[in-house]
Amino acid sequence: MTSSHPSSPTQGVRTVPARTPCRVSRTPGRWAGVLLVGCMVLVGCQRPAAQPEAEAAPSTRAASERETVTRPVSIAIPAAGVEARVVPVGLQPDRTMEVPEVDLAGWYELGPRPGEAGPAVIVGHVDSRSGPAVFFRLGELRPGDRIMVGQDGGAARSFLVERVERRAKEALPVERIWNRTRQPVLRLITCGGSFDRASGHYRDNIIVYARSDS
Repeated sequence: MTSSHPSSPTQGVRTVPARTPCRVSRTPGRWAGVLLVGCMVLVGCQRPAAQPEAEAAPSTRAASERETVTRPVSIAIPAAGVEARVVPVGLQPDRTMEVPEVDLAGWYELGPRPGEAGPAVIVGHVDSRSGPAVFFRLGELRPGDRIMVGQDGGAARSFLVERVERRAKEALPVERIWNRTRQPVLRLITCGGSFDRASGHYRDNIIVYARSDS
């Protein structure tokens, strides 16, 4: 991925010898740090191979948001047969993104929590060598389908799908995933498209855009 945040000066990324073809970009805006691209480990998915000079994540949240929005702990999507636990994912010491187990979803904790202002991102595997994974049917979602994100000690947050997009991993729509909205929105990301047997990865990403239903 070579795009940068639309509101920021163009920023290059510092790459390392390629372990996978998936890349990440710097984002010097409100959600600074490594931009999550939703590429997973295991069959069909991959981890980000770029290692940008990551900037500090937001250290504080508005007090009112902190009181009412806690970290996500579960996700349910009836239309896609999803009922899974959500765990936080961040950055590893080598600045690559952590990834969840195949039966878990991962919330990118350097960004907003689902229900806070701005784009919250949850990722999951599409499959593994043993079969379908947590977001296997994500591409089946349609506008109006409901996504429920459970909170730690709080009521679940409801989101409605607005659209589903499939894009080549080299053309990830950064400006749409990480837009500057102040509304609470949600993005779900997994792998999709055709499987490249030579690289051992899928060629595309599936991105679900959803808005708060509250």
